[in-house]
Amino acid sequence: MRNETFLPSSYKEWEAKAEESLKGKKLESLFHHTYENIILKPLYLKEDCDIKTSFPGGANYRRGLQALGNHSNPWKISQTITYQNVEELEEKFTEVLEKGQTALSFEVNQSLLEDTNKLQGLLNRYMDGVPLAIDTKGFHEAFASILSTVAIDKDVSGYVAEDPMSYLVTNGSLPISLNNYFDTWTETIQSTAEVLPNIKTILIDTTPYHNGGANAVQELAVALATGVFYLEELSARGLSPEKLFEKMIFKFQIGSNFFLELAKLRAARVLWDKMGEAYNISPEKRGMEIIAETSSFNKTLYDPHVNILRAGNEAFAAVLGGVQFLQVGAFNELEGITSLSERLARNTQLILMEESNLKHIVDPAGGSWYIESLTNELAEKAWEYFLSIDEKGGIMEVLSTNWIQNEVSQVLHKRLLDVSIRKQSIIGTNAYANLDEGVKHSKTKEINTFSFASGEYHTIQSIFPTRLSESFENLRYRANQLENKTPIGLLCFGELKQYKTRADFISGFLSAGGLENSRSHSLFELDDVQAYINETSLKHYVFCSSNEKYIELGPESIQKLKLANPEVSFYLAGLPEKETQTDWLKAGIQQFIHVKTNCYEFLTSIMTKLEEVSPNEK
Repeated sequence: MRNETFLPSSYKEWEAKAEESLKGKKLESLFHHTYENIILKPLYLKEDCDIKTSFPGGANYRRGLQALGNHSNPWKISQTITYQNVEELEEKFTEVLEKGQTALSFEVNQSLLEDTNKLQGLLNRYMDGVPLAIDTKGFHEAFASILSTVAIDKDVSGYVAEDPMSYLVTNGSLPISLNNYFDTWTETIQSTAEVLPNIKTILIDTTPYHNGGANAVQELAVALATGVFYLEELSARGLSPEKLFEKMIFKFQIGSNFFLELAKLRAARVLWDKMGEAYNISPEKRGMEIIAETSSFNKTLYDPHVNILRAGNEAFAAVLGGVQFLQVGAFNELEGITSLSERLARNTQLILMEESNLKHIVDPAGGSWYIESLTNELAEKAWEYFLSIDEKGGIMEVLSTNWIQNEVSQVLHKRLLDVSIRKQSIIGTNAYANLDEGVKHSKTKEINTFSFASGEYHTIQSIFPTRLSESFENLRYRANQLENKTPIGLLCFGELKQYKTRADFISGFLSAGGLENSRSHSLFELDDVQAYINETSLKHYVFCSSNEKYIELGPESIQKLKLANPEVSFYLAGLPEKETQTDWLKAGIQQFIHVKTNCYEFLTSIMTKLEEVSPNEK
C-alpha cells in the first residue's frame, strides 16, 4: 500500500462520477448562488485559485499578519463588560481577567466620565500590560484625555477608538458638523499618539451595514471607502497617511456562512494592502488589524440556546480568518444578559483557544482551493464595488444620495424573502419552533450619544438595524394574544401513513407563526370530516393526505363541505397536478400549502383573520 499510486483525474471525470451518483441530474444542480452573486461549486481545483500563495505574514497579508499567527500572538478575548458604576466595573475587571479574558472592553458613557478620580484609579491599576478594546462612541476626546493622564511609564496597547461614520449611519445625524468633528478628532489622535504610541485611535466599523442586511462585498467596499475618507480628511489636516495606517483598526460582524465569512476577513487584508500600495505606504505597515464580533443579525429571541451554536460557528470562522480581537455575543442578549450567558460566551473563545488548540495553528485555511478562490472573488467584487462608490464621489456622497442605503435594502429584501419562504431556515423560529416557550420581549439596546454640544447637524437616511427572525417573532407574539390557542384544524384523510408526512409539515409550517393545531384522527368518509368540523367548530381547516387520496376525495367533496360550511376556510396540504388546481380552487379550497408557499405571508394573512371578531362573537 505504501507504494500504491493513483492516476490523476480530470474535472470532466469528477463531473461524470458525480452526475452518476446524482442519478441523471447535472452537477450544476449542486451550485449555490450567494447574496454576493458568487456561485459556490461542489468541486474546486487548483486552477480555480490562480494565485501564488505566500507564507503567513508575507505578501498581501492574505494569510494573516504574523508568520506564526496565533502561535506567537493569540487573538485577544475582548468580551464587552457590562456594569452600572465604577465599583462594579472594577469587580468585573478582576473577575474576567481571572477567568481567561485577555483584553478589557466596556462601553464608555457620560456617568463613567463624570467620576473622573475613580476612573483614573481604575485604569491606573488595570491597564498596564492588559490590552484595551474600547469603542468610545463620541467620548473619544474625554476618555483619551483621562487615559493619557495615567499612562506614564505603562505598557498600554490595543485600541481606544471611534467611528463617526458608523454613528452617523446608525442614527442618521451627527450633533456637530463633520468639519468641526475632524478638526477635534485630529487633535485627539495627535495628542493620544504622543502619550500612547501603541494605541489605535481610528475605527472603521461596518456593523450598521451588516445589521442592515448588507452582503460581504458591500461590507468590504464600505470599509475601504470609509478608510479612504478618513485618510483624506485627516491627512488634509496634517496627519501623514503612513501614521494614519498605523492608527487604524477595522471591525467586522461575522455571520453564519462559515467559509464566506472566513474568506471575507482574508479578502479585507488583501484589499487594504492594495489600498496601502496606492498611498505609497511601506509594505510592513499595510497590515489590517481586525476586530470581529459575532453577528446579532441572525440571532433569535425564541429558542435562544441555538444562539450558542451560531456564535460558536461564527467565532470559529473569525479565528481561522485571522482576527486580532474577538467578541462573542451572549446567547440571551436580546432578553437580557446574565452572568451565565457572559460566562458561556467567554468560554466559547477559551474552548477554541485551549481545547481546540487554535492558538497553535497557523492559517489552516491557507492553500484550500475553495477558500482561496472565494477570497479572490470577494476581493475582486469588493474592489469593483469600491470603485463604484469612489466614482460617485465617495462614502459621504453615496450616503447623502441614499445610493448605498438602497443597495443594502435590496439585499435585505432578498434575505427576508428567503426567510419568509423558508428557503433560509432559522432553527427554533421559522423551522422546528418550540411552542412551549412563553411570549418573549426583546430588550431595547440604548445607543450612546455623542458628547459634543449641539450645533451644526449633518443628516442622512439611517440604515435601520434588523434581525432576520423579527417578522416571525412578531407573529408569535400576536398568536399568544389569541383567545383560541388551537385555531386551525387538520383534517387527516386516510390511513396514518397517507397523511402523517403532510400533517407534520403543516404543524411545523403553522408553528413558525406560533399557531397550534387540532389534529383529527383518521377520517375515511365525508361524513367523518363533517362530524369533526361540527365537533371542533373552527374557522380554518387544512386537508392532509397523499395525492392518491386527494384524487379519491375529489374537488366535488370540497364543494359539498363548502356548501354545508360557508363560513369555514379550507386549505389543501401539497400542490395538486397543474391541470386540476383550478378545479380545487373553484370547489372551495382557499390556498394550497406546500414547500414553496410564502410562509410569512400566509401566516400573516390567516393571523389577521383570526384576530377579527365576528358580530356574533362580540
